[in-house]
Amino acid sequence: MKWEQQEMAPSQIKVDVEENDKAYTVKAEIPGVKKEDISVQIDGNRISIGAEVKKESDVTGNGGKLLRSERYYGSMTRSFVLGSDVDEAKADAKYADGVLELSLPKKASAATKRLAIH
Repeated sequence: MKWEQQEMAPSQIKVDVEENDKAYTVKAEIPGVKKEDISVQIDGNRISIGAEVKKESDVTGNGGKLLRSERYYGSMTRSFVLGSDVDEAKADAKYADGVLELSLPKKASAATKRLAIH
């Protein structure tokens, strides 16, 4: 019997990042992962996305005899730094169809204060 070699381990999380005056929008491809297995951490302007991956693939022959079983368990992470700090309290995350979408409002920057000289 001959099997085609398939890549079982996940590749790096691929992201698209958009920015406007008020927020960042991040779309991350994380196919085949349950939303309960995804974590997002925000530390100022540093964003970290992690996922626990559990993939199973069974190949059976005639009569249901198991000929091959391939499984992969592991984790993948992606971290990046944005140009402005994120307001964690207003951040939002949604996961559908293998894509994690983050809405990351920018933290209001403190107004520059000019000191009066006496």
